[in-house]
Amino acid sequence: MSTGGGQVQGGSSGVGSGVAAGPGSDAGARLAELVPALLDRLDEMTDRMAEILVETEPAYREALTGGDPRMRTTLRRNLEVGVRGLSPDVPAAYHQSHAEGARAVGRLRAAQGIPLEAVLRAYRLGGQITWEALVALSRQGDGHDDALLLEVAGSLWRTNDRGCSAAAEGYRAEERRLSGLDAVERQRLLDGLLDGRGGDPAFVRTATELLAVPLGGRLTVVVAPTAEEEADPLPEAAAALLKRGVRSVWGTRSQAQVGVVALGARRLPELLAWLGVLAGGPVGVSAVVEGAAAVAGAYRLAETAARTLPTDVARVVTIDDRLPEALLSNSPEIGSRLVGQTLGLLLELPHDEQEVLLETLSAFLDADGSPTRAADLLYCHRNTVMHRLRRIESVTGRKLADPRARLLWQLALLGTGHHDGVHRRPVRDSA
Repeated sequence: MSTGGGQVQGGSSGVGSGVAAGPGSDAGARLAELVPALLDRLDEMTDRMAEILVETEPAYREALTGGDPRMRTTLRRNLEVGVRGLSPDVPAAYHQSHAEGARAVGRLRAAQGIPLEAVLRAYRLGGQITWEALVALSRQGDGHDDALLLEVAGSLWRTNDRGCSAAAEGYRAEERRLSGLDAVERQRLLDGLLDGRGGDPAFVRTATELLAVPLGGRLTVVVAPTAEEEADPLPEAAAALLKRGVRSVWGTRSQAQVGVVALGARRLPELLAWLGVLAGGPVGVSAVVEGAAAVAGAYRLAETAARTLPTDVARVVTIDDRLPEALLSNSPEIGSRLVGQTLGLLLELPHDEQEVLLETLSAFLDADGSPTRAADLLYCHRNTVMHRLRRIESVTGRKLADPRARLLWQLALLGTGHHDGVHRRPVRDSA
């Protein structure tokens, strides 16, 4: 029985009967009645299984108590697959799909670092929960259906054992793959994606197989610049994401930690929240792209987003959050000239006065041109703000009422780091 947060492929509950009784037999007819009743009890069965796993399996406890929001949904789905496998008319292909699903779950659990023994105990628990529910249902009413139970029991547990074997097979195959893929090979494959080889179908097939990261769907790239004293600004990012059922590959490039993340059905804000918990410095994230061919472009966007943040700020931003800053960052000569031409003599004032006026101008723009609201942001009197604004007009040669002047001021402040929306610093109440 699988209880992981990854996608379910086929039946992975470790149950399913393969009952020899045909649809016309008494056992088959009775099973045809019991299976719908078992399906009605799926929520109760799921609660029971989750409760036992939380109490007895530390490897599953974190995911079930909040680490993976999809855990209970997956648990229920896997139980459902096993219950439907009890039907006497289920096709043979269903059981083959069940075995493939068990192998997939085994591979996922190995990648997540869950011990194989815990995975196999969870599989057997799925069979036990289904068996107990079947016994309870079959003994309701006047008849006890002991003959049915004897006929089903052997097939149910044999199928459960086959599921355990398939899961173990997938688990050990993933262990072999992980041990055979060293850091150098992983970096080589990541470099290929970042350099634009995602358009080569042969390379993508190889990278997908060796990295165990689905590269054909929704992807995003993460860049975290590395400070000299900190070699890993997003510690254990791959493991942290994998616990939530999200696969990724990580390496380094240009003094930064870089990751390609396969989002699947997850939303980008979820990833940003998880990265925010890990981040020890600035982190840039690209837009969501489709397929490996778009990874190289996404990498450039994520790198640009990261570059717009101060190096001493632990913050995660997407490129869409930082488009104006990105424009200035990618054109440093133009950005420098824009700042000089827009702020003019203000930049030649003594440092203390310069800082006061820049913060006041930033607050004024944040307040949509309202001196009163700007005064509230700056914790000073409105008349003080008005005095400073007149001083700004005087030294820059631009008018507060001019929309183009406001636009240029906003861009110039971004270039000086005084208007990045991170916080508002109180400025002393002085003229």
